[in-house]
Amino acid sequence: MNFKLSVPEEFSFEQCLSFLKRSPKELLHRCGELSVRKLIRIGNVPVLFEIRPSKGHALEVQVLNMWPSATQKNTITYYIKEWFDLETDLKPFYRLGKKDQLLKGLVDEHYGYRIVGQPDLFESLVWAVIGQQINLQFAYTLKARFVEEYGDRVEFDETNYYLFPTPGRVSHLTEGELLSLQFSRQKAKYILLIAAAFETGEISKATLQGLSLSDAKERLTRIKGVGNWTANYAIMKTFRLPDAFPLEDVGLHNAIKVRMKLDQKPTIDEVKAIFEKYAGWEAYATLYLWRSL
Repeated sequence: MNFKLSVPEEFSFEQCLSFLKRSPKELLHRCGELSVRKLIRIGNVPVLFEIRPSKGHALEVQVLNMWPSATQKNTITYYIKEWFDLETDLKPFYRLGKKDQLLKGLVDEHYGYRIVGQPDLFESLVWAVIGQQINLQFAYTLKARFVEEYGDRVEFDETNYYLFPTPGRVSHLTEGELLSLQFSRQKAKYILLIAAAFETGEISKATLQGLSLSDAKERLTRIKGVGNWTANYAIMKTFRLPDAFPLEDVGLHNAIKVRMKLDQKPTIDEVKAIFEKYAGWEAYATLYLWRSL
């Protein structure tokens, strides 16, 4: 089944696809030259769909492994809007960026690039923990092992498509099982604590939906292993709060250093001062500065 989804003028599928292609080890989506395939769970049903650009301001969506009901079609549509942050009006951000010394040039070069989110809060938190203090490609290696071992999969056209492991599945693992995949003991411990928090109902996407940034961070940082950086990152990627950004992020600091031609990376206080002018658009300023690297 095929259907079309309208998108804002300030959206570039090609820019977002470029981000999705950043690692060949990624298992949670499969990219073609001008398309991406994604497996999601609707209720207990795994649904595989493909997205490609269409004429005008639209995407063409094809459901590959089933004929979806109207409810399932609506769920897929909502998921895509969340995934690509399609309901955020970027016009004010672009007006700000075109006048800003750090961002001007970037907003033109990467026009239409949006936060490619992770609608699954559990996935966001676990991915943030996996990526702490290791290089990006090894982080993708660990995630691939984790997904292959504990995530559900669907085979279609002789290719495997995967779902991220559920909190219920992960909460029953042992540290030793994660250590065997080359997780550090600390990462293994934190991931199991996050899974347990979801399983007990201590945390969920629904309980954080609609909260302010400070309240959402306070809830998340109650979980051992979820610090300020991890909470900010997850809130930015899952809830797309415009004022959520990982202030302590090394990549962000490096981008500022390069863009401002500094001799050394800025301090946390200097980053705070720089970002005051981006109030309400901190997440997107971060996104475009990351892209500059």
